Amino acid sequence: MGVSGFGVHTAMWAMEWNRKAAEFAIPEAVKHKIDFLEITMLDPEGVDAEHTRSLLERHEVDCVCSLGLPLDKLPTNNPEGALDFLKMALDKSHAIGAKAMSGVIYGAIGQRTGVAPTEAEKDATARVVQKAAAYAKSLGMDYGLEAVNRYENHILNTAEQAVDLVERVGASNVFVHLDTYHMNIEEKGIANGILRAREHLKYIHLSASDRGTPGADTVAWDEVFAALAAIGFKGGMAMESFITVPPQIASALSVWRPVAPSREEVLGEGLPFLRNKARQYGLI
Repeated sequence: MGVSGFGVHTAMWAMEWNRKAAEFAIPEAVKHKIDFLEITMLDPEGVDAEHTRSLLERHEVDCVCSLGLPLDKLPTNNPEGALDFLKMALDKSHAIGAKAMSGVIYGAIGQRTGVAPTEAEKDATARVVQKAAAYAKSLGMDYGLEAVNRYENHILNTAEQAVDLVERVGASNVFVHLDTYHMNIEEKGIANGILRAREHLKYIHLSASDRGTPGADTVAWDEVFAALAAIGFKGGMAMESFITVPPQIASALSVWRPVAPSREEVLGEGLPFLRNKARQYGLI
């Protein structure tokens, strides 16, 4: 998918990506020897792409972009609006210089009906993803589908469901994006999810069980890295910790209290912990 090694989700520094956030986070990535940033875009239309791209190029940092759809522009309730929004976000991501766009880009955080997804919902989702992925391919970009937990979305919760959607869409640039926080809730063993996604898995969020500091949590990290080594994983590994969460996303993510004492702890202890595990299992 164009990025590899270790990245950090920009929620470490700011959830709202603007000029100030870019000027803070990108030099921080260099300081911590991070290979790439995952730039989350709550408001893709408002992002100053030229400014971000110039900073990334100056500091020689790669990036991917991530987001979720608005609740009123879903494949299941407004397919044309969803596709228009995704095309706009892809254009912005491409202008930034992103190698891929990923996340809940098949639906929204907070999208739940109270019952399992219907075949009609699955079909509608697949149709929009197929069109958006084709547009991404025309820009030379990959398109990632992140499985998230049942409290955030009802369409994709497991690696199995993500693989099913990737295979239903059938596009070469569509990949599975997993997240250890969500897998810790949804999978019958994190390794089983990684092994199921095997050939489609190109990106993973390395997130603590409480979204705080990896290593000071209950995720079975040896299981995670052993499974990644077993499948010969070569994609991007992004540490995700929600240190800065504005009200509009805090509600959707149910983040009501600090997940770690400080940004310095997560970067100073969590990032080295994950790097050491990756080194131990021959992933870097």
